[in-house]
Amino acid sequence: MTWFDYGVLVIVAISALISLTRGFVREALALAAWGIAIWVSVSFSKSLAVMLEPFISTPSVRLVAAFLLLFVASLLVVAVINHLLVKLVKSSGLTGTDRAIGMLFGVLRGVFIVAILVFLAGLTPLPQDEWWGRSLFMPHFQKLAIWMQGFLPADAAQYFSYSQPPG
Repeated sequence: MTWFDYGVLVIVAISALISLTRGFVREALALAAWGIAIWVSVSFSKSLAVMLEPFISTPSVRLVAAFLLLFVASLLVVAVINHLLVKLVKSSGLTGTDRAIGMLFGVLRGVFIVAILVFLAGLTPLPQDEWWGRSLFMPHFQKLAIWMQGFLPADAAQYFSYSQPPG
């Protein structure tokens, strides 16, 4: 095993432990909160910016303010919902199940984090290093990175390389 393999184990273990202590409901809603906040902000910031016109004269500042207001408000609303759902789970006696599923969620999140790092490493010379070829886990993460690369436009995908030098 290489330093990368040990790093993968540490990242996945830390993510799993965090999710074990927080539970699935809290973890899933925390993740969803960011997606919801981004969607709400992107979808409605132009409309809110129009309403802010009497208060902010500069259009770009108005749009940024609208985006940030919607983003923070969305995060707060989902945080309240998250708090209520966590209380519901605790009162239902499903805390152990919630934590066990949370740990699985944490493992998957850890794997996703490593996959993103390997994907981004394709922009660097790292895949040419010796340890890359000797790693126990790298072939699996490299397959994920190549799969993710397939979702990029061809002109962007050309900058990613995961091949080992011959020899």
